[in-house]
Amino acid sequence: MKTNADETKESKKNGSAAKDLSVLPDVLGKAKDLSALVDYQRNSVVSKMLLTKGAGNVTLFAFDGQGLSEHSAPFDALVQGIDGEGTVRIEGVDSKVGRGQVIVMPANKPHAVLVPAGTRFKMMLVMIKA
Repeated sequence: MKTNADETKESKKNGSAAKDLSVLPDVLGKAKDLSALVDYQRNSVVSKMLLTKGAGNVTLFAFDGQGLSEHSAPFDALVQGIDGEGTVRIEGVDSKVGRGQVIVMPANKPHAVLVPAGTRFKMMLVMIKA
């Protein structure tokens, strides 16, 4: 069975650099401003996957007057505000989330992200699959 180290050695031997497609190249081994990694689009929701692994994923969102409708997920998810302010609704209870603030959305509980027209909100979502 090949390990990641074996594959890296083999790809170097073949003259090609191994690429980890589960990590956004912009942040692989480089410090970046989270807010600059995802741009707002008028009246839209934009998402950008930073990292995806078997144990979970990290996704950036930029909301411009749009949110995410109520749904549930089988895993806990941590939301960190990056820019602006949004409302995270968990089981009908609203919590304002702004820059630098965090909230955990528990697994299997209905939740939504509300961003009224004319407002903007960027957040990082860390979903842990365990």
